[in-house]
Amino acid sequence: MKDDVEQRSRAYLLSVKEDLMTGVSFMIPFVTIGGIFLALAFMLASLPETFFGVPTPGAGTSTTTVFDDTGTLPWYLAQIGDLGLTIMIPVLGGYIAYAVADKPGLAPGFILSWAIQQEPLIEAAGQVIGFDANGAVAGFLGAIVAGLLAGYVARWMKGWAVPSMIDPMMPILVIPVFTTLLLSPLVVLGLGVPIAIIDDALTTALEGMQGTNAILLGAILGGMMAVDMGGPINKVAYVFGTVLVADQIFGPMAAVMIAGMVPPLGLALSNFIAPQKYSEEMYENAKAAVPLGLSFITEGAIPYAAADPLRVIPSAVLGSATAGAAALWLGVTMPAPHGGIFVIVLSNSMLQFLGCLALGTLVTATATTLIKPDYHERVAGAEPAQPATEAGQTND
Repeated sequence: MKDDVEQRSRAYLLSVKEDLMTGVSFMIPFVTIGGIFLALAFMLASLPETFFGVPTPGAGTSTTTVFDDTGTLPWYLAQIGDLGLTIMIPVLGGYIAYAVADKPGLAPGFILSWAIQQEPLIEAAGQVIGFDANGAVAGFLGAIVAGLLAGYVARWMKGWAVPSMIDPMMPILVIPVFTTLLLSPLVVLGLGVPIAIIDDALTTALEGMQGTNAILLGAILGGMMAVDMGGPINKVAYVFGTVLVADQIFGPMAAVMIAGMVPPLGLALSNFIAPQKYSEEMYENAKAAVPLGLSFITEGAIPYAAADPLRVIPSAVLGSATAGAAALWLGVTMPAPHGGIFVIVLSNSMLQFLGCLALGTLVTATATTLIKPDYHERVAGAEPAQPATEAGQTND
């Protein structure tokens, strides 16, 4: 009996991993497009107005104002890149639901994952219980939950016995509509509001830490940047750093920026040095994650985190926390709120900035590579070669 329960549990976990990988594989092209376009936008915005006497594209812009310089080439590239990175979250949730329930789950998964990224919806949900959501959204972790919920509910509805005249309408009308109708309040209130409450608590805690031990503050800010990689916790740390920039305090912003660059770079490095631990699609994602990381776009690590959250997220948090702590301990500063490697000249010490970034990248890459099994063991379900005396053992 115990063996049967264990086998069913392993089969269920394997199924969930495969569903997550389906969502990730469909999401990767969106990450790639978004990352490359944004990296190009920042690169062009960082160029001098003339290069060997020839005017350069994007002259008159800067990496800190690229989204405000309407009509310039960097602005156009940044807009397209931002769209790619924005839509990748509902694509992830939608195709997770598709993997679970096929076509009937796609639209509910997409819409529900998209709904909990909308600030007005979360704000209104917070007001239901008398709480200010403060601009919080659910991020990619919320999209994973919404996608799985939508998939399971849609798959359950596919098993309903209905009259023959209604049966043709089930996959395109009945199941998508009723799945979305049933889950909308649960997802918005059950995911959005708790995240808003956590955001508020984190903001209050960070405000109370100003002036305390620099290493501890840097580690906390750094870890927050990697927990949800562009999600609500990441945004709390980022906003905290940018607010202090306005007060002429530049240390926390350096810790936040370096820590936000670490996850994509560290996971890409792990992918390059240990490709057997990742799927073929991930190797292609690694190539896009490098310019994303260098551009301070933490979302480049989301495909890795979505595919294997229990191993990847702690590794990324460890590397980012290490980088953030080192940056504040060394007194590295950064007056620009965005730009990554393209604004490094504004730091008080470019070498220390790069050193902290390299340290965090190596920590993340090392931790991830050590704790991840080979891809065929973790997802494909194949057993590794074992001695005959261990033939009855399994390895995950």
